[in-house]
Amino acid sequence: MSSVLLRRADASDWPAIWPIWSSVVRGGDTYTYDPQTSSETAERMWLGSGEVWIAQTAESPTPLGIYRISANQQGPGAHVANGSYMVSEAARGQGIGRQLVSHSLDRARALGFRGMQFNAVAATNVHAVALYLDLGFSTVGIIPGGFHHPEAGFVDLLVMYRPL
Repeated sequence: MSSVLLRRADASDWPAIWPIWSSVVRGGDTYTYDPQTSSETAERMWLGSGEVWIAQTAESPTPLGIYRISANQQGPGAHVANGSYMVSEAARGQGIGRQLVSHSLDRARALGFRGMQFNAVAATNVHAVALYLDLGFSTVGIIPGGFHHPEAGFVDLLVMYRPL
């Protein structure tokens, strides 16, 4: 694969983002979003606040992956960022997720955040958990049975954090 470029997305990118978003969410095995979420609702959730970034190659406008970064909370908690990441099925296993998370950590620092928190990582999402641990995140909380996985049943949700 040629060099991966990351660029900030805007509303005009939603038609290219939606296929990744819907594919990942409809799988029902990683995100707590309703698998039947409409494109319009998803667009409002993802593009409504914060920043969305797209990974792609110079040769193709088709996104390989996307991420969203925003404040995890409001007011006195707004100094901690939250990130969400999705990689297209065709681009998995090629290091795109690592590039997205690493870039988001740099963006979070540049935006003045002091930490990054993931509120709901399904424990069965072993590739994401391993990546986050490798990039310095710690599991700071566990919600027993907090995620209803379509095949594994009720599995733990992890709250993960790392200072910036």
